[in-house]
Amino acid sequence: MKKPLKVGVVGCGYWGPNLVRNFRSIPDCEVKLVCDADANRLKHMKSLYPEVETCSTHHHALNGAGIDAVVVATPVRFHHEIAKASLLAGKHTMIEKPMASSIAECEELVEIAEKNGLVLMVGHTFLYAPPIRKIKEIVDWGDIGEIQYIASRRLNLGLFQKDINVAWDLAPHDLSIILHIMGECPESVSCNGAAHMTPGIEDVTVLFLHFSKKRCAIVHNSWLDPRKVREMTIVGTKRMIVYDDVAALEKIKIFDTRVERPPHYDSFAEFQYAYHYGDVYAPHIKQEEPLKVECSHFVDCILHGKQPLTHGRHGAELVRILEAAKLSLGRGGEQVMMASVGRKSAVSPSPQ
Repeated sequence: MKKPLKVGVVGCGYWGPNLVRNFRSIPDCEVKLVCDADANRLKHMKSLYPEVETCSTHHHALNGAGIDAVVVATPVRFHHEIAKASLLAGKHTMIEKPMASSIAECEELVEIAEKNGLVLMVGHTFLYAPPIRKIKEIVDWGDIGEIQYIASRRLNLGLFQKDINVAWDLAPHDLSIILHIMGECPESVSCNGAAHMTPGIEDVTVLFLHFSKKRCAIVHNSWLDPRKVREMTIVGTKRMIVYDDVAALEKIKIFDTRVERPPHYDSFAEFQYAYHYGDVYAPHIKQEEPLKVECSHFVDCILHGKQPLTHGRHGAELVRILEAAKLSLGRGGEQVMMASVGRKSAVSPSPQ
């Protein structure tokens, strides 16, 4: 009988319990250990899952617990330290977003994982969500034509972070989706923002990403908005897609709408844009918990030697964009070329 993959989850605050719940539901997986510095959190986890071991430091999880893989769900400032120790201990590793606090830390983790033949995966959960998978299919089919731009808004009231700004907290979701849909990395990034509540930590930011072929993307994030907004608009030359993750039904709507430029004209008076207004339809989407799909994918990649969709290099490129945004913020919104942000190796788009 095949032995189940033994997993340890480090960090049991807000997101950790969701990871434990989903990994426990996977047939080929066993959650053997959970780790957290807060004794009350460990007591709570033990009350939910009496069979799971608990510990207060990740050192025990890596040296003697008999686990095969580690899931890091701590605050960002601890990601690199714990993930590096995990990889050096020979454990397959999954890290919650963002992957680490700097591109240098990300690159080091990627190198260790590749050198030791280990799976390194980043928890960009939305790429495993059925609506995003459907959008990717529609775009790849060419149904909306060539993408012109993407605009996203991820807004809510709180939760305020103490060590990272709102772009580092919320933008990774939007950026991972945009990179996945565009199929390439941006050429440059600019970012503006303001810190209203905590000096030096922006609670409102707007990122502008420049891609090839005159394509662009805009990402608006805020901890100060009265409503929870999770919306993305993808504008193509033929049709447009609106994705509303907050909507209970019809999360994706496709608008048969476009603007057509006249192919030629003899005078300015003859120049007229043509506006096409067609139907709006919502494709059927299978309901499935994205986090469960993500956790199953991690296990499957380990057991069958596959590269994850959100592999380490994908996570590193996203952190590179966040670093570029940080540089731009410090320069008053100046455009920062991605080639100027520390790069050891080229990063290819995620596998389909």
